[in-house]
Amino acid sequence: MIMHVITNFTASAGAETMLARLLKISSDERIIVASLRGISERNRSLADNPRVVYAPLGAASPAGLPGALVKLAKLIRKEEPDVILCWMYHAMIAGTIAAGIARAQAPVFWNIRQSLDDPACLSRSSRVAIAAGRLLSAKASGVIYNSSRARDLHEAYGYHNRHVAVIPNGFELPPLVAGEATSATRIGIAGRFHPQKDHATFFRAAARVLETRPQATFAAAGLGLSRDNPEVMKLLAEAGLPPQSVDLKGEVSDMAGFYRSIDLLVLSSRTEGFPNVIAEAMSYSKPIVTTNVGDAAVVAGNAGIAVPARNPEALAEAMCAILDLAPSEYARYARKARERIESEYTLAAIERKYSNFLGAYK
Repeated sequence: MIMHVITNFTASAGAETMLARLLKISSDERIIVASLRGISERNRSLADNPRVVYAPLGAASPAGLPGALVKLAKLIRKEEPDVILCWMYHAMIAGTIAAGIARAQAPVFWNIRQSLDDPACLSRSSRVAIAAGRLLSAKASGVIYNSSRARDLHEAYGYHNRHVAVIPNGFELPPLVAGEATSATRIGIAGRFHPQKDHATFFRAAARVLETRPQATFAAAGLGLSRDNPEVMKLLAEAGLPPQSVDLKGEVSDMAGFYRSIDLLVLSSRTEGFPNVIAEAMSYSKPIVTTNVGDAAVVAGNAGIAVPARNPEALAEAMCAILDLAPSEYARYARKARERIESEYTLAAIERKYSNFLGAYK
């Protein structure tokens, strides 16, 4: 029996989505998901596995972490899992300490989902947890990174463990749909409103694109990206971008519909591990423009263009390059995008990598 410990299974970011996908295809007879905070119906629905038992530990703030730690130790002692897999920094620290309190025999693995390209854009709480992880990293039975860059930067920072694997995210391929676009006009970005995602750079780049490509339109999906968010409206004004030129969609439940509605996916992040949105868009045959953070450029491969982070001029130039593609060249980018996910990042192949790594060190 495996126990997953995750920081917050109410969130809908990359780590939570990847865990839900693994839960959905898991053949384990019994699985426990312990979330330091809570469990969302969205993630339960994505997992869609009746064999999963959920245990929200109720740490709504840092002040609640000690109580959650005690609950987690009791849960580990009661369930006696065969393997404990901890997702993200706070859960890694909590899972390691709780397993020690419970005197668990199960190996405790860490799953690091973030790179350290720009730690300054992360929360203070995350930076504290990252520092604590450096002190405890050797105690883990093994460490999984979701990108090679995340591994390299964490090891340079001081994370050390003898058993390490890089396992990227996995994806189910959607069905191909006839009549897809033959050129790019609608540009999309997907990700919660957070300094890490650097929407300010995206908006400034979009304003530059419109100066010479007035036919371009923009769509932004993600928690907080709505017109009732004054910070978003301030960034639009500072970029000189007319508010009506960007379709601010907020959090979107139908991401398949979003990806099908755009012709180009842009990632403007300051730091990432393995950005799900890139691979998801590629599975829908969408070309990519991304900042060169985490393994974003590796994932995009020959289906996109990578530029330096925090550089709106370079981001705008890359977006214009895709907008200007001839139909045959756009079709080539779209085809390469789909083929890359199909050959490198299928969910079944990634699930086998998890099983093999966890099983090797039980």
